[in-house]
Amino acid sequence: MKHKFSPISSVEIIADPMPCMTQLIQDKIVALEARGSEDAFCVCDVGDVVKKYRAWKELLPRVEPFYACKCNTDEVVVKTLADLGAGFDCASKGEISLILKQGVPPERIIYANPCKQKSFIKYAAKHNVDMMTFDNEMELVKIKEVYPNAKLVLRILPTSQVKVQCQLGNKFGCHPTNVSKLVTKAKELELDVMGISFHCGSGVQEARAFSLAVKQAYDAWQICVQMGFNMTLLDIGGGFPGQKSAPISFPEIATILNDALDTYFPPEKGVRIISEPGRYFVASAYTLAANIIAKRTVSRDSSDADGCSEVTKNDEPSHMYYVNDGVYGSFNCILYDHAHAEAHVFSDSPLRFTSSVWGPTCDGLDCIIKECRLPEMEVGQWMYFPDMGAYTIAAGSTFNGMPRPSINYICSQDIWDEIYPEHCSAKRRCESVSSEMDYPSMMAAGPDVMSLRHAANSISCIEDELVLA
Repeated sequence: MKHKFSPISSVEIIADPMPCMTQLIQDKIVALEARGSEDAFCVCDVGDVVKKYRAWKELLPRVEPFYACKCNTDEVVVKTLADLGAGFDCASKGEISLILKQGVPPERIIYANPCKQKSFIKYAAKHNVDMMTFDNEMELVKIKEVYPNAKLVLRILPTSQVKVQCQLGNKFGCHPTNVSKLVTKAKELELDVMGISFHCGSGVQEARAFSLAVKQAYDAWQICVQMGFNMTLLDIGGGFPGQKSAPISFPEIATILNDALDTYFPPEKGVRIISEPGRYFVASAYTLAANIIAKRTVSRDSSDADGCSEVTKNDEPSHMYYVNDGVYGSFNCILYDHAHAEAHVFSDSPLRFTSSVWGPTCDGLDCIIKECRLPEMEVGQWMYFPDMGAYTIAAGSTFNGMPRPSINYICSQDIWDEIYPEHCSAKRRCESVSSEMDYPSMMAAGPDVMSLRHAANSISCIEDELVLA
């Protein structure tokens, strides 16, 4: 059975126990090859996103997640998180529009870009998205002109030197020594500063980064309070790991972060705490499969400057595999996000050879893995790459005319039924559901009863599919 999110996106519901991702990839390959297709594709496990949301609510119960949709704007992911009750971190008019179209109310959106285009601020004002960040005086002047009633969140710069995957402090954040001057300017302009935010960096690798930043946020908070601002919001940003191979785990961060929040912003103070996780929700949900479209074998120990001498019987071979996705496509994360792709193959051979993996374009920069150990593969076989959901498809291009991979969505029956309980059995799926019936809400913070009734009444009679508009 499939649940259709839109005319072009549907989720395949798989009965429990759900097969492992390797088996699901293999099954998809068999289906593609039966149709004569060799195109790259992704499998997105929607259930993985749901599990991450559950873990967040369990381990950081005081913190509302506002998904950083720049990480992956896939409509199925966005719709799922919206229905679960998540908020959203948006950085542009386009992202705000995307989220509003999912029926998310403005109060569940933060315009978390400290340097905004004026017309984008006007768009936010028109749609009552009033919560937004700033970190400089000129931004305050601009906001005063076009959205004087905005609820402003001061983004500070965490000054602690910690390991992160991507630094953000070189571009954004008010230095702690400038906080007093900046909020004084806000006071002069009669603007409403109501919160403090920070971002430790994307892909934080030391949990202590969060506790140190919370302390700095508290100091900035006190300055704002002393100036007479009614402070109600703390935004702890993003940087949370989204895959098992990360240097630190989410539970490690949660333990340290909870202690810091309870110390500086205890529950009895009534502060609303939000965050901006991106990769946390989607990194491990996506697995990419790519076809080997070409292969070269060269001498591993070549002394030639180009390292591409033809192999002889006395040489150790090194295999160069060319696949149909690369750094101009989904693997742009290698260039922009400092990611390290990990190739997996369907082979039981114990023999491993020095190998490299390349993308399909005509650019020598298009290298996915410079060196790894793989069994010998042939043209037409497949590789797959786990943890491909964060900062991948969002920035992928069609450079050289290379197509983007298709996306296949799956979810286990148990998880799906919990989020979207069916209102008719399979044998009654063609029947209209009475508007007089009562339905439970999808989640505590999800759609209201009338929304559910509208969705249920739009069930269409389509063979093998349950379609909810």
